[in-house]
Order: sequence, then C-alpha cells, then structure tokens
Amino acid sequence: MSLRSILSSASPLLRPVLTVACILTLFTACKKNSFHIEGTISGAPDSVLVLERMAIDGPQRVSEVTLDADGQFSFEGQRPDAPEFYRLRIAGEAINLSIDSTETVSVSASFPGMATRYEVKGSDNCVKIRELTLMQLDLEQRANAIMRSPALGIHAAEDSIDKVVEQYKQKVTSQYIFREPMKAYAYFALFQTLRIGNSMLTIFNPQRNADDIKVFGAVATTWDSYYPHSLRTQNLHNITIEGMKDVNVQKQRAKEVAIEAQSVGEASLIDLNLADNRGRQRTLSGLKGKVVLLDFHAFNTPESPKRIMQLRALYDKYHTQGLEIYQVSLDKDLHFWKTQTAALPWICVHDDGSHTQAYLAVVQALPADFIIGRDNTVVKGANDIKNLEQDVAAAMH
Repeated sequence: MSLRSILSSASPLLRPVLTVACILTLFTACKKNSFHIEGTISGAPDSVLVLERMAIDGPQRVSEVTLDADGQFSFEGQRPDAPEFYRLRIAGEAINLSIDSTETVSVSASFPGMATRYEVKGSDNCVKIRELTLMQLDLEQRANAIMRSPALGIHAAEDSIDKVVEQYKQKVTSQYIFREPMKAYAYFALFQTLRIGNSMLTIFNPQRNADDIKVFGAVATTWDSYYPHSLRTQNLHNITIEGMKDVNVQKQRAKEVAIEAQSVGEASLIDLNLADNRGRQRTLSGLKGKVVLLDFHAFNTPESPKRIMQLRALYDKYHTQGLEIYQVSLDKDLHFWKTQTAALPWICVHDDGSHTQAYLAVVQALPADFIIGRDNTVVKGANDIKNLEQDVAAAMH
C-alpha cells in the first residue's frame, strides 16, 4: 500500500502522527544505504575541502565544503556495491580513503601536510591505506636520496633503487596483498607509484615483471569471487591478461637481443633509428662513410661535464676528417636532456633502453662507447677501448 493510501484511509487525528512515522522510516532506510566521511582538518580556515571519487578513469568531484575556523566537515554518499576509493583534497594535498559498506569514517588532520599528518578511524581498510601511504612516501624519499648521491654512478644508483623497491614489494605483498587480497587496501597497494626526480615509476608493473602479474592475478581471482560484477574486478583481469601478453613478447625479444648482442661482438652493425633533440629521426646506418663514435651517456651524473668536454675536444679535432658522434642519452628527464644538449654540435638522441638493448647488453657502465668504421662495421666494442682518442685516430685511417 502506498504512503498516500495509508494517509487517506487514516482518521484525521492520526494522519500527522502517521506522516511523521513514515518520514522517519524513509530517513532510516536511506541512512542504512549511506556511508559517511566526517572529521576535522585544522589550520585551513576558508579553504575548500573537496571529496572526490577515484574512478578507474580519473578523479570525479562528488562534493565540497568551505571549512570554518573549527575545520569540521561531513560528507555523505550512496553505499557502493563493491569497494570504492575516495580522497579528501585541499589544493594539491590529499588523503586517500576507501569505502565498502555503510561505515562512518572519521578523519582528523592538520593543514598543510595533511597527506601525512592525519589519523583515521572507523575503517580498517582506511587504516591500512594510511600505513601503505606512509611507507610509500618513505620509500620515495630513500630512492631520491640514492639518485642524488654523488658517490654513485647512474647504474649503481639504479641498482640500489631496484633493491629497495624490491624489498618494499616483498613486504607489501606478504603483509598486505596476500594477507587479505579481497580487501580494498590490497587493490590500493597494486597501484602505488614513486616519483623519482621528474619521473614516475609504477612499483608493481605487470607489463614488465612476471612476478607482478602473479600478484595482480591473485587479487583479480579473489575479487572475482567477492565482487564478480565490479568494474575494478574486470580492470584487474584486463591488466593481468595484457601483462601476460607483454611479458611473453619481452621473452621473445630477449632471445632476439641475445642474438643481436652476439652480432655486435662479431663486428656487425645493429642499426639505430632514434629521434634527436630537434625531433628528427637519425640512423646509424645513414652515417656510412664516416667514422662514428657511438656514445652512451647520462647527463644527470657528476662525471657528465668532464666527459662532454673530452668529447668536444675529440669532435673539434677529428670532425673535419670524417668523425661523427652519435650520442645516446639514457636520462629519464627528457626536458633536462634537451636543455643539456641544445648547444652540442654532434647528433644527440634519446632512448629509454628499449631500442638499444643489443648494445647495452655488453655495456658494463656509463659512459660507454663503440667505434664504427666507415663501412658500417663495429671496429671497437665498449669493453675493447683502452684509449679513446688513440682508438678513434686509428679508425680514421
């Protein structure tokens, strides 16, 4: 029977009472299907606090409030059918949260610095997400300290960063993801990133790492049991399947690289076709007739300025006799690389390592050089050059 029928059939004296009772019933039913995020953020009077839903395709604004001097706030939303992610944001600072029921999540924080200086109650998932966030920030600080260390070359720094990241992954996998893969915080852990310098690094990368595919697959399988119709479940399945394809392609490519690396050692030229610092495609084979110094370099190392001076002296002395330098930068920051090479007279190209694997497979450290003769054959490999100028001069004749 409808509310209108109940009220019309009731006596006039009972109608006001029934009306209030019905309204309270509807209100209670709505409350049972809602979640609540409330709390206090101090130090941010007149700031706009935004609640955003972190959808798969990016953040979506849900609501906002202008904070008073006391910093109190309260948001309410419809209970999700599967775990969903939200964040509280003031300007560029944010607190990550998850919601998977009609729970009330309480947050207390101070601004600025609320992304790290906050407490959360009412949700074990949100507590675990806070732990993961603080651990990720600590890892990011350690990785950047390693990268800035003047005592380490680029390869040593990258190796050290790889080790601390791997340790982090092992801890997160065993203590968070595999412990409760059906939880929202396990899903959150899969998509953590690091900012190292000006580059972003995905901590778990199923596109390149077979072990990471297994981690994604474990969460995907569990979510399929708990939340079979969730978009995030489908997203996990898609990532896992694509990762398996990518890793298989990489395995095949690794076999080809091994063959190509052997060819480099046998004096055959493996051609490169890379964009230079002005956007033009430059090939090694297109330099036939010249003696080419193929130089692998990283401009963000302490040794770089001295090395560039050495190459400039070499170029000035032998360029008119037919020497060309084809310099491959492995720097991660493209803008920095372009700035550093703007005034250099030789060919400056950039690669992330994917096109130059055959050469890098036999390189032990940077900088590294190959000398290519006028007939497009490798005269000297990276490990054979003892005196760079003497070996270049010998190749000129």
